[in-house]
Amino acid sequence: MSNERGSSSVFAIWISLISNLLLTGIKLIVGFLFNSQVLIADGVHNAGDVIATMAALGSAKVAQKPADDDHPYGHGKSELIGSAIVAIIMVFAALFIAYHSFTSFFHVAAEASIIALIAAAVSLVWKQWLYIYCIRLSRKTSSKSLEATAYDHLADVYASLAAVVGIGAALLGDKLEISVLSYGDAAAGIVVAYFVLKLAYHMGKDAVDVLMEKAVSPEKLLEYERLVFSVHEVKRIDRLRAREFGQYVMVDVRVGIPAQLSVQEGHDVSRKIKQTIMAHHNDVEEVLIHLNPWYEEDDRTNKGK
Repeated sequence: MSNERGSSSVFAIWISLISNLLLTGIKLIVGFLFNSQVLIADGVHNAGDVIATMAALGSAKVAQKPADDDHPYGHGKSELIGSAIVAIIMVFAALFIAYHSFTSFFHVAAEASIIALIAAAVSLVWKQWLYIYCIRLSRKTSSKSLEATAYDHLADVYASLAAVVGIGAALLGDKLEISVLSYGDAAAGIVVAYFVLKLAYHMGKDAVDVLMEKAVSPEKLLEYERLVFSVHEVKRIDRLRAREFGQYVMVDVRVGIPAQLSVQEGHDVSRKIKQTIMAHHNDVEEVLIHLNPWYEEDDRTNKGK
C-alpha cells in the first residue's frame, strides 16, 4: 500500500516538474520580449518551482525506501525536508518578485501586450488543474511532498491571477490613456509576492511541526481511542500518543487488560488492536502496543474515590 501511494506521488510530481519547466520557458520568453514585469517575476518564481519540485521528487523517492538498520522507522520524514526546501525557495521567490515589482514604479511603464495576457491566462488554467490534481492525490496518499507541491501550484494560481488582472489593467490603461492603470502590471507583482510569502509561511510551519513530532489532532486521537476500546479485552487506556512520520502515522498505545490472560492471549489482543486501527486508517503504518495488567479490584477502588 505504501509503495502504491509513493508511486502515485512520484508520478504526480514528475507531471509538475515537466509543467514547471514548460511554463518557466513560456513566461520568461514572453516576459522579456514584451517587457512584462509581472510575467518576468512569475517566470522566475516558476524557475524556483523547478528546483522545489526536484527537491520534492527526490524526497518522495527517498520516502519510498523501506526501513533499514539505520532508519528503523522508515524514511517518511524525508518528505518534510522536501517541504521545507520548497517553503524556503518560495520565500526567496516572493522577496524577488516584491523587489522587482516595487522598482518598476520608478520607471516609465512599459506598454502592455495581449500576448503576455494570453500567457498569464494559460498559466492560470494550467496551474489550477495541477493544484486540484495534486491536492486530491496528496489527501488520498497522505504525501507531504505532494501536498507541498500542490500548495506551490496554488501560489502560482494566485500569481497568474494577479498577472492576468495586472496586465489586463495595463492594457486598459494604454487604450484609455489612464497612466495609473499602466502600472497595473507592477502592482500585480506585489500582490503575487504577498500570496507566495503567505503560502510559504504555512507550508514551512507545517513541515517544522511534523519534524518536531507535534501530536496529531485531538479528533484523530479520540478516534484511535474509540477503536482501541472497541477491542473488548481492553479495560483501560494508560497512554495514547500518535505522530505524523511523513506520509504515514505512528501510533503508540499503552493499555490495561485482565491480568489473568496468558501471554498468547495478550499477544492476540495486541494484534487485534493493531489490525482494528490500521483497518480504519490507511495512513497508519505502525501501532506500538504496551500491555499492562488490569485487576477488577483496582477498577472498583478508582470508582470509589
